Amino acid sequence: MGLNLKTTTGKVIASLALVGTAAGVAGLGTYGAFTSSTSASNTVASGIVNIALGASGTTNRLSVAAAGLVPGDTVQRVATLSNAAGNQSLSAITLTTSALPTSKLDTDASNGLQMVIDNCSVPWTESGTAPAYTYTCTGGTTTSVLASRAVTGSNLALANLASVAPNATDNLRVTLTLPAAADNTFQNLSSTVAFNFTGAQRTATSK
Repeated sequence: MGLNLKTTTGKVIASLALVGTAAGVAGLGTYGAFTSSTSASNTVASGIVNIALGASGTTNRLSVAAAGLVPGDTVQRVATLSNAAGNQSLSAITLTTSALPTSKLDTDASNGLQMVIDNCSVPWTESGTAPAYTYTCTGGTTTSVLASRAVTGSNLALANLASVAPNATDNLRVTLTLPAAADNTFQNLSSTVAFNFTGAQRTATSK
């Protein structure tokens, strides 16, 4: 039998049903709960990887040109390589040398210019007048950084460098030699050699 809102009984039942529904809704609105919260912050900063050459002058002669070479001649230039501005150790330092303009002086791997790099534990002692400089490791110890090879190359591994550590410096001497075997085809040539040192970050670790 359906619910009849016209009868007294029906109205009472209907009223009770509406009141019951409203009470149920009101109960949902007044329900409470316990809460708790906490927080923290953490500062994260990145490190600095930096190597640099000394300013042009006695700490960097790489830009001083040499001319008039004949077979057997050598050219010596020094440069200071430092990790003073970095605060992280390096896993390695490499050297890329390229030539522009280029000539047979840098493209002939056997009879073209040959390069050797040495490190002195103290600044090199400079002798001679520009551009014919010579350098000796007076009062210090000489170590090999790069054995004799053709003057140009990519990502050449450099050894015995202190500047892989922060706040350390290396005193480098670059020696270029035109081999005695260079023939007449090497006369009246010119190459400009660029030196690009690259420091690679240390191995990643947990901090």
